[in-house]
Amino acid sequence: MKKGEGMYRFSIGDEDWVIVFSQHLSLEKNEKDAAIHSIAIMGPRWSGFSHGESFVLFLDQIGAVVIRIEKIPSLILTVSAVVPRNRWFIKDHNNIIPIED
Repeated sequence: MKKGEGMYRFSIGDEDWVIVFSQHLSLEKNEKDAAIHSIAIMGPRWSGFSHGESFVLFLDQIGAVVIRIEKIPSLILTVSAVVPRNRWFIKDHNNIIPIED
């Protein structure tokens, strides 16, 4: 994986992909590294998704990571949101409650 200024490049098969992080995100280097590593490992799965689709990774280190897929004009994965576990909620009957650890 090659790192550019604010973007990370890697290949899956004959496709060259770029991972970028939305500018509004404030993540530490180790958090970005965890997300990048997980996205790269998952590559064969998400490379079959369509342009405009999104997926969520649940990572112990940082929480739920939302990634948007762009295939036109380039192959770009944008980490658009990170939601820490203490901000996860679930509907239980008619109540919205925090998800317990």
